[in-house]
Amino acid sequence: MGKTPMSPQTRRFIQDKGVVTRQIAGETVLVPIRSGAADLDFIYTSNDTGTTIWECLDGEKTVDQIIETVCREYDVPAEEATQDVMDFLSALEAAGLVHSAESP
Repeated sequence: MGKTPMSPQTRRFIQDKGVVTRQIAGETVLVPIRSGAADLDFIYTSNDTGTTIWECLDGEKTVDQIIETVCREYDVPAEEATQDVMDFLSALEAAGLVHSAESP
């Protein structure tokens, strides 16, 4: 029998090892390193909420746990936090800055 697909909120993500992060002027700057050099065509910045999400991407926390963290730290309703987290993770995944931490 095939595996049951995981709910999006039970997935785990991990930061790509080829991304360098720096705090500059209150924002987190994400710079992918490709072929041994910074890819300056693709520099990403995130606000406080994005930084919180980024810091949670350790391969251990589920998306639900990240949503709970955002709700707690920013006192926002679960629906709003869910939308923000899912949108941010989708953008990071599309840019190749994060990967699924699930076992194959």
